Parts: sequence; C-alpha cells; structure tokens
Amino acid sequence: MSFRGSQELQDGSSSSSNNNTPHVPTARAAALIAIFEDRSVDELRKLLSNKDAYQQFLNSLDEVKIQNKVKDELCKENMQLVEENLQKGPRIVELRNQCRIIGTTELAAAQEKLYELEKQKEDISNLNSPASLLQRIQETMNKTEVESENLHQQILDREIELGTFLQKYKKLRISYHKKSHVHLAAKTSNMT
Repeated sequence: MSFRGSQELQDGSSSSSNNNTPHVPTARAAALIAIFEDRSVDELRKLLSNKDAYQQFLNSLDEVKIQNKVKDELCKENMQLVEENLQKGPRIVELRNQCRIIGTTELAAAQEKLYELEKQKEDISNLNSPASLLQRIQETMNKTEVESENLHQQILDREIELGTFLQKYKKLRISYHKKSHVHLAAKTSNMT
C-alpha cells in the first residue's frame, strides 16, 4: 500500500468516504495498516486469490476471535435454554392436564349446583303460582272446617266447657270465613 493511501486512511479524507462507504476511525485504520504493512505483495495476493488462506487470516484477527468466542458463548447459552425448555415440557403438559381436570370437575360441580338452584326456583315458582296459592287456601279452609267439627263434637260429648268452646269455635269460624272470602275473591278475579 502506498504512503498516500495510508495517509488518506489516517486522515479519513479519501475520495471513497464521499461514496457512502463506512468511515473507518483513525485508530482502527492505523491498526489495519499495521496488519498489512508487514506482509509481502505475494502474501497479499494470496489472501485475495485463495479462499482458505483468506479465511485462515481472517480467523487469526483478534476482533474475529473475540466475535467468534462471543458467538460460541451465545450459542452455548441458547442451547442450554433450549434444553431447559425441553425439560420443562413434560411438567407443562402435566400442569395443563391438571388445569383441564380441575376445570372439568369444577364445571361439573357448578353445573350440578346450577341444576339444583334451577329446581329450587321452579319449586318456589310452582309453590307461589296462583293455582298453588288457591289450593293452599282451600287446604287451610278444609283443616279449619275439620277443627271446627271436632270442637263441635267435643261440646256435644261434654268434653269441653261452653265458655272455652265458644271462644275457640268463634276464632275457627272467623278464620274459616276470612279464608273462604279470599278464596272466592281469588277464584273470581283475574288470578286464575
């Protein structure tokens, strides 16, 4: 390399810097010049023409050695991560299966609970339906009627005093007639 070429590299003022080629810092340019300065023209030609020689020279450079070392370390770390991830695979599958089982069993329990609650809701709705309410009023009327008749039989059989009879009988009959009026009103209204 000529003195002028090396001078241009050191100054950074070569015409190639205007052609969008990367700018080489002065210190780096000096280091590159030092690498090639001690080489003969035959050695330089051999580097340009022989791929193996060029590759061997390139691999002997400290920067390339460092880069290769970093690349090897990164590859090694990457392989370790791959191995760790592969080792975690069965655990992930196991946990996924456990989640699926838990989800399925909890879903079954929740569906069963929902079914029970819907059944309770239906029972309550049926219990409070107009027909059901009328039936319960009728049943309590019938029960009150039976109690009244039993009380009447007790007075005829002289098993109860007249004062007690009148008090209980009056309560039962008032209760019966109230229920009877409610029952009649419900039957004749829009409730049925």
